[in-house]
Amino acid sequence: MSQQHPAAPAPHSAAATVADRRDWWRDAVIYQVYPRSFADSDGDGMGDLAGIRARLPYLRDLGVDAVWLSPFYASPQADAGYDVADYRAVDPMFGNLLDADALIRDAHELGLRIIVDLVPNHSSDQHEWFKRALAEGPGSPLRDRYHFRPGKGKNGELPPNDWESIFGGPAWTRVTEPDGSAGAWYLHLFAPEQPDFNWEHPAVGDEFRSILRFWLDMGVDGFRIDVAHGLVKAAGLPDLGSHDQLKLLGNDVMPFFDQDGVHAIYRQWRTILDEYSKDKGPEGPSSEGRWRETGGRIFVAEAWTPTVERTANYVRPDELHQAFNFQYLSTEWDAKELRTVIDRTLEAMRPVGAPATWVLSNHDVTRHATRFANPPGLGTQIRTAGDRELGLRRARAATLLMLALPGSAYVYQGEELGLPDVVDLPDEVRQDPAYFRGAGQDGFRDGCRVPIPWTRTGPSYGFGAGGSWLPQPAEWAELSVEAQTGAAGSTLELYRAALAVRREHPALGAGDAVEWLPAPDGVLAFGRGAFVCVANTRGEAVTVPAYGRVLLASGEPVAADGEATVPADTTVWFTTRH
Repeated sequence: MSQQHPAAPAPHSAAATVADRRDWWRDAVIYQVYPRSFADSDGDGMGDLAGIRARLPYLRDLGVDAVWLSPFYASPQADAGYDVADYRAVDPMFGNLLDADALIRDAHELGLRIIVDLVPNHSSDQHEWFKRALAEGPGSPLRDRYHFRPGKGKNGELPPNDWESIFGGPAWTRVTEPDGSAGAWYLHLFAPEQPDFNWEHPAVGDEFRSILRFWLDMGVDGFRIDVAHGLVKAAGLPDLGSHDQLKLLGNDVMPFFDQDGVHAIYRQWRTILDEYSKDKGPEGPSSEGRWRETGGRIFVAEAWTPTVERTANYVRPDELHQAFNFQYLSTEWDAKELRTVIDRTLEAMRPVGAPATWVLSNHDVTRHATRFANPPGLGTQIRTAGDRELGLRRARAATLLMLALPGSAYVYQGEELGLPDVVDLPDEVRQDPAYFRGAGQDGFRDGCRVPIPWTRTGPSYGFGAGGSWLPQPAEWAELSVEAQTGAAGSTLELYRAALAVRREHPALGAGDAVEWLPAPDGVLAFGRGAFVCVANTRGEAVTVPAYGRVLLASGEPVAADGEATVPADTTVWFTTRH
């Protein structure tokens, strides 16, 4: 049971206040929508833009400031849309450009910003450039826009270097030339259907600057940059040598990730965004929930780097605005480890003037309700259910801790329902390309991508009129939005209350520092003005000073005689203001 905040402000007035701020992104709560798994408008089992548009009021009422949409571009869907064939078209499975325009307009009317995914490291092998490069054969100038190389060995039968794909196996595929002969190899750090662009070729930069303008003209408020650390490769594409496969994501120094040359690209992009941020936006028909300027367009980097200090390079004043904090996401539920990564994050971001970002789940990692249900040390790719009750209790506590930190927070769809990963999906329904790579992972990402439940009943629990592209567990009926709405102590109501409190108390999310307070081992306590957050990561209750009135708790604190008992794996928000 959680203590609920009594009265939230009217959603449209809160949203309008955030929307009018040009620096809204510095302390925004941004909700990630995975389009194929959010809402299905036509009953085909696949989520779509019209379904998202119909559910925008839910997101407004939840209390988020912006919505980040994973890719919905035209794509063969070899990697769930991260293999883009046409960056200026909507895939028919999701709708069309008119649907995208309507979604953006409706979101703005509700006071929500829209951030779209951009995939600049690689295209689909069905992109027109790549198809022509293959069809035209050796010597085609279009091959210079990708990384085509002759193979090693007597007859070129070996890959050009020893790089491995993130999904397992070689990062190179040999092509069959138009005359039927075995030819050159092309680089793909991910699936073979995702050839990497060569960002040394000027046409690639020209194309993506044009793509940015296309979507900015459509009215989007920013871009999440996929594999932002991967665009530039080390000169000569040197061999990697011995390495740990688990470090390929960028947790170690790699010749294909986090090269200094990426920063020149982002400085160019920033000038475009700043240009659009000065434009006046159209006046909407309603005075509620709209903003009078389009200012405050942003870039968000998905940059896996060895350290948070390297991540800070991406958010220098003339580059990107935010970068995902993967060091925080991968931290165990442990007070000492959490304090270390919080301090290092704030210290790294302060010199460049960027806000910290905090995230616990996304479409690529095991949901934190499942990660925290398992023993520590298993990382972010967990395939066992663990202790469901323990995981949910810790996940709720971790959320209140995250939302109390200075900076911006990201929420992945369904975490507000306390959804776990689905760890027992049948092999025949799995679609993660890593599952199909013989030397790769086992397709763990499908488990966090199962469509979310909206109602207690129906063939897909309100996701759509028919079934869903991945099967939902029967127990999700009681985790649905319908089941949790208005239910005291539910995870959904905890999120709604927390986001309402965050809007009412400016100290939450603002600034770039926390004041650490004395606390027992296994407990984090920090103050921010008239606000105090206490997070107990221990498996037993602890007693701490009652810092004031309890605003909200992920469990049920007991206050008496100037002290408060904080249960195991519980976070409490106090205020000294009465």
